[in-house]
Amino acid sequence: MLIASQVVVALIGVLHIYILVLEMFLWRSERAYKAFGTTPEVAAITAPLAANQGLYNGFLAAGLLWGVIHPNRAFAWQIQAFFLLCVAVAGVYGAATAKRSILFVQTVPSAIGLALVLLANQAGG
Repeated sequence: MLIASQVVVALIGVLHIYILVLEMFLWRSERAYKAFGTTPEVAAITAPLAANQGLYNGFLAAGLLWGVIHPNRAFAWQIQAFFLLCVAVAGVYGAATAKRSILFVQTVPSAIGLALVLLANQAGG
């Protein structure tokens, strides 16, 4: 259970690094237009906001990966749980206010990760 939880948390961290790259560096690319359902005109206006949002995704990624590599398992699962909850809440808010698919891209994986982290901790992992 511990390995599964660590893999899921790491993958969610990597996903947020990808989101950081899209929002901070590739906001005006076809890939970002498709991923976020925007246009070149909207992207030109919203680029500073997207970059700021990307930075926050980077903080989420850093926290998740910190939780994976932290040597103290008793503290590491708490770090992971906190950042997974942050991702889940951000996903719910994003789904409610921006794009429904965010629920499936962010909230569902983070809820699965949180369940695995809690189960691994309960099992003594």
